[in-house]
Amino acid sequence: WKRKIENGLEAKIKVLYIDMDNVLVDFKSGIDRLDEQTKELFADRLDEVPGIFSLMDPMPGAIAAYRELSSKYDTYILSTAPWLNASAWSDKIQWVQEHLGSQEGEPAYKRLILSHHKNLNMGDYLIDDRTANGVEKFTGEHIHFGTEQYPDWDAVLKRLLWPGFCLLVYFSQDYKRNKKWSSCNRNVHL
Repeated sequence: WKRKIENGLEAKIKVLYIDMDNVLVDFKSGIDRLDEQTKELFADRLDEVPGIFSLMDPMPGAIAAYRELSSKYDTYILSTAPWLNASAWSDKIQWVQEHLGSQEGEPAYKRLILSHHKNLNMGDYLIDDRTANGVEKFTGEHIHFGTEQYPDWDAVLKRLLWPGFCLLVYFSQDYKRNKKWSSCNRNVHL
């Protein structure tokens, strides 16, 4: 995937996947909105409650982080929807549209992938709070959200964002213009 940077230069932008549940979306906020009878009825399978995914709030800092990361990376939302909860599939797309935009040009427009096999997606980074559903086999780097190393979005942003593009332009002895990128921005490769 290429994106124009400056002065007509094109760079290959790294691919970033971001999970929804407990990464972009505060799963507990949906549980907190359920009545006690529903909680008892679905006890150990709360992700199967019809409509639960439409009740959830964003995680603190998640929306701003997604927007910022999507300006630097080829960013997709990669989530798993419970197999026995058909409403989860539509609820997840509605959540993305409500919180990240539904129109062309918005950073998450047509960038939601639902899969039980996340390892089938090729990319450089996957931000996920678990190692299930293929995360353990993902060929890029797993940024394990919610751990000591990456407890929140601030820690993730520190890992993935670098200050500015360090484009070095120099002239060779024959004065032909040559371009070189320094290593200060690891998410871009010419």
